[in-house]
Amino acid sequence: MSDHPNLQPYADAWTQSIESISELVRPLAEGEWNRATDCTGWSVRDVVSHIIGIECELLGDPRPIHTLPRDIRHVTDEFSRHMEIQVDVRRHHTGPEMTSELEYTIIRRSRQLRNEKRKPDANVRHVLPGWPEVTLERQLMLRAFDVWVHEQDIRRALRMPGNLDSPAALVTRDVLVEGLGKVVAKRAEAPPNSAVVIDVSGPVEFMRTVRVDKDGRGTVSGSPSLGPAATLSMGWETYVRLACGRVRAEAVAEDIKTEGDAGLATAILNGFTVVP
Repeated sequence: MSDHPNLQPYADAWTQSIESISELVRPLAEGEWNRATDCTGWSVRDVVSHIIGIECELLGDPRPIHTLPRDIRHVTDEFSRHMEIQVDVRRHHTGPEMTSELEYTIIRRSRQLRNEKRKPDANVRHVLPGWPEVTLERQLMLRAFDVWVHEQDIRRALRMPGNLDSPAALVTRDVLVEGLGKVVAKRAEAPPNSAVVIDVSGPVEFMRTVRVDKDGRGTVSGSPSLGPAATLSMGWETYVRLACGRVRAEAVAEDIKTEGDAGLATAILNGFTVVP
């Protein structure tokens, strides 16, 4: 990675987060692997299986040949069917089998990243099925983001909070903020020539303004707005859970404060999810 140092922060963030997951799950009793997470239909075991599966595919391993049971209710389309294969194939693996495969996968991927010689702008496969190619730099950014989000899924399930301000948390902030323009301008249909402020407090603290131009296009900036149509304030963990589709706004209403146009604020919160 020394040939391309601008990739290193994403590799370091990914490493810190995925090794934290390994440390979290290593001592789990067998029953704890079955604890439900905020990912619909997925247990702690399933989330770890998903992480292993994605990393193995990026290593070039062939996808498992596996037929899904017909009674998995959260599999509703081709995207969820694709993602479920790597999960269901490991559903009966024991805790030791899971931790062993995770640790081996981390070793292999870490070696791959250390030996990476491609340039940051090299086109590579997206981490999601059917999506267009992305640059290598973007792919690593998305891996740090995805692994951290799933680390938090596991931590909430196990009631073991932590790493809310880790390097990958900051990467996650940047990824999620990118989607605010679409949420405010397209989904919530904020009026042209208006602005909306998102104010986040806690371990990762930031404020962003979404400005909607005369043509209805939204752009995000860090500069304040003197007269926003609406201001939404919330804690960092609530922001992550909403933006990642882990919870609905009414379930965390006590941690959300809105000012200004109440209808617009509600529309923004109803369309806040920015990940598939």
